[in-house]
Amino acid sequence: MRKETVLSKRHLSKEQGIKSVFRLVLLSSFLSLVFNIARAQESSLIEVSGKVTDGKSPIAGVSVGIKGFISGTITNDSGYFALKTKLKFPFTLVFTSIGFQQQEFVVHNTSSKLNISMTTQTVLGNEVVVTASRVEEGRLKSPVAIEKLDIKAIKEAAAPSFYDALENVKGVQMLTSSLTFKVPNTRGFNVPNNFRFLQLIDGVDMQAATLGVPLGNAIGATELDIEAVEITPGAASALYGMNAINGIANLQTKSPFKYPGLSIYQKAGVNHVDGKDRDPSLLTETAVRYAKVFNNRFAFKLNFSTMKGTDWVANGLVDQNPQNLVTANPRYPELSGENNPAKDQWSRYGDDRQARQTITVNYQGRTETFNVARTGYLEKDLVSPTVRNLKFDGGLYYKINEKLEASYNYRYGIMDGVFQRGNRIQLDGVTVQNHKVELRGADVLFRAYMLKENTGNSYNLNPLAYSLDLSNASNAVWGTRFKTELQKQLDNNVDLAAAMAAARSVADQGRAEPGTAAFENLKNVIVNSNNWDVKSATLPNGAPNGGAAVWQFSNTYHADFQYNFSKIKWANILVGADYRLYEVIPDGNTFVDFSRPLDERTVPDKNGSFGKNQHYQKYGAFGQITKLFFDDKLKVSASARVDRNPEFSTKFNPRIALVYTAAQKHNFRASFQNGYRFPALFEALSFLNNASVRRVGGLAKVNEGIGFLENSYTLSSLDIFTAAVNADVRNGMTTNDAALKNRNLLKVANLPVMKPESINSFEIGYKAVLLNNKLNVDFDAYHNSYKGFLGQVEVSVPTSGAVGSDAAVLDMTVRAKQNRYRVYTNAKNKYDSYGSSLGVTYNFYKKYTLSGNLNYNKLSNNPSPDIFLTSFNTPEWIANVSFGNREIVKNVGFNVVWRWQDRVFWESTLANGEVPAYYTFDAQVNVRVPKLKSTAKVGGSNVLNKRYIQFAAGPTIGALYYASITVDGLLKH
Repeated sequence: MRKETVLSKRHLSKEQGIKSVFRLVLLSSFLSLVFNIARAQESSLIEVSGKVTDGKSPIAGVSVGIKGFISGTITNDSGYFALKTKLKFPFTLVFTSIGFQQQEFVVHNTSSKLNISMTTQTVLGNEVVVTASRVEEGRLKSPVAIEKLDIKAIKEAAAPSFYDALENVKGVQMLTSSLTFKVPNTRGFNVPNNFRFLQLIDGVDMQAATLGVPLGNAIGATELDIEAVEITPGAASALYGMNAINGIANLQTKSPFKYPGLSIYQKAGVNHVDGKDRDPSLLTETAVRYAKVFNNRFAFKLNFSTMKGTDWVANGLVDQNPQNLVTANPRYPELSGENNPAKDQWSRYGDDRQARQTITVNYQGRTETFNVARTGYLEKDLVSPTVRNLKFDGGLYYKINEKLEASYNYRYGIMDGVFQRGNRIQLDGVTVQNHKVELRGADVLFRAYMLKENTGNSYNLNPLAYSLDLSNASNAVWGTRFKTELQKQLDNNVDLAAAMAAARSVADQGRAEPGTAAFENLKNVIVNSNNWDVKSATLPNGAPNGGAAVWQFSNTYHADFQYNFSKIKWANILVGADYRLYEVIPDGNTFVDFSRPLDERTVPDKNGSFGKNQHYQKYGAFGQITKLFFDDKLKVSASARVDRNPEFSTKFNPRIALVYTAAQKHNFRASFQNGYRFPALFEALSFLNNASVRRVGGLAKVNEGIGFLENSYTLSSLDIFTAAVNADVRNGMTTNDAALKNRNLLKVANLPVMKPESINSFEIGYKAVLLNNKLNVDFDAYHNSYKGFLGQVEVSVPTSGAVGSDAAVLDMTVRAKQNRYRVYTNAKNKYDSYGSSLGVTYNFYKKYTLSGNLNYNKLSNNPSPDIFLTSFNTPEWIANVSFGNREIVKNVGFNVVWRWQDRVFWESTLANGEVPAYYTFDAQVNVRVPKLKSTAKVGGSNVLNKRYIQFAAGPTIGALYYASITVDGLLKH
């Protein structure tokens, strides 16, 4: 189906019209509320100004806010600030800056300029965080583990971007799927499309709904607009619901009221410096930010950035189907390694079990059966080497009064790259748009937003490779060619391995080869069709056709509300609620209309539509109470959340947390929480046919009329059954007799109807600032218990009878009589994981700082195997050590980071195998030129170019050297 036809149905949806009206009504009501309240404000502004120093020199970038209100500003390069307000005297100003103790000053009048002297606090000890409890609190007394990168730490990080710097944060494991695409995770069960780790940008969930992957900063904040990043490892469902059972990354951008002016950022870098995968390549990134304030009431900001580079290359050739397995050829040791005709390599597509043929020939005086895979294509020949990332956002902000601010934000991002789900997918022109309105006050927050996703010209590498091979010859024709030539070679007494190679060469004759015009033309035809089901349509050469396009369209609607009862003195009480609606436009391939008959779901109507839009929703409410006891030494926090998804029963998520402060320096904490994760869209509703295996969501309505839940055999048992049948056939039995003899080897899947997965999480921790604020210690340990863990299992459904019958058993000997499905379902076992993290920062001499963290994660062994691999995919040990000085000489700083992670056996539906241990060095030197309002930075990641991979079938990552310059704070007035 051509893209124009798919897109045309978007204008035919009645539901979309209703949503458009809803959005207009919501926006009109919101703006009406804003301006009606604004007209009620009549007081005149007063200005409070002054200078902030360290006793000698001015301090730039100090945050100046009014205690209990939203008004604020920052000091300029001369330490000067000016803050306008409508409040009556007296009120309290709060001064905060990294490296200095927080100061408060009561203002009684404006008779003179203020002179504030701040006291040095060398080690970052108790910065304010909000993510852990959804209210402001000191990090030392946070009830759960939380990490923070502030604006200064980001500028001085030994990393190409602030997002790369997250890899050095305690407890964080980062996966690099592409130069433009990185996914963080904490505490195990890690995959490149991470459903369990929530990524927020100014409160907006950045997960692309239909792609099923968090796009993170690919369409998020620019380098110039990021103010801080907070990361909470571990379950956070009690406050955030949905997909927050592994943790949260909360990216916070700069307010135009605090950060006005023009800023410019330019970076240039080079990667592939050794020329092994691709020639040395230039990377460029440009960003511009402009913010303006009018009369201290209205402000706007605009951000634009663009990045372009040459992507990392995935070219791992590890064989996942070695000669010793029953799915290869274990009886013949000479067919091993490079000679394995059934090999299934990490980064080669079209060579897996769906392309495997059974070849029967006469060999050494008897009938012999060999497993042989089609040749397939390497990833590097299927993807585009060049990637880009363009981001734009703008916002309008209006201060209704000192306690209430209204805003509207629009965000747009377009990106290329490669990411991994069940297969590797080339992202090409993926766009996400975000509209957000927000009303924020000291105690109240209302937010509503819409995300609009369009996957552009993206395509899936696996069906592309299959279709390329099928365009030369069907599996049956290719198998016949192979068999004929193999028999010829064996009859001429050619050794088995050489005969196999010769047979492959003959069978592949006429195949489109990478680098040729024929290959590119054929590839373009395939990637511009999204109908993966059709094999009867023909390409220009008359060969079978199949598509590979990933054309997915969705809208996400979200609203949330939060209120803090600050006037209640005996405790802090917080309540909130949220609603989320996913709307998927069926493309007849990945997503379909389940109200249609089974045989019509992938067929367009006369208007090109594939049926009604599909909806998937959830809503919930939470409450939290925090109380101090024993002269404020003990903080007790209790939270509870109720979540509802109409597809499942109502879920209740509680959290209880204790923080005890001893001797004002030692903070001990303990918490327990329960959380649930509703299946993501792809897990719940997908219906994707990929190389004769349909990948399906686990909801009951997807299974209706198919039977993959109750009427199927597991594919793992089918492999064992097939090997036993082949052995008996070699000994003279008929295939049918051998099948019935070995029928007990087939295991009925009996998959449960999908339900949400749940977690019980226990955590303890300790934080302290010691040795006169020179030593910071942060330790945490956790134990997680997962039930109903969600994953994928592959099953085979017989077409001639119910499982257990003779007809069903005989179907398992003929591929054409089976329908295969890869099903999202729940694990049968309970999974326990545990671990700990230790972070230490020590200011040992003047401004020299040594810091590091050590992270341990482990999955408990289960006595019995489960129906699928759970993909813990987290090394037992990860370590980071950094050494630096923010100002080794005046205006010059440096930082060096050593990072190491242990080996790990990687499990996924795409690729399995060991990922070796690796270490890297990152380094940077920065030079500030205050008179020019500029900072120059020169550095590199993986500066020794120690090539490594982070996951099976992932890219090989080498060195990236870069230089950047930032000009900040122009045109402030």
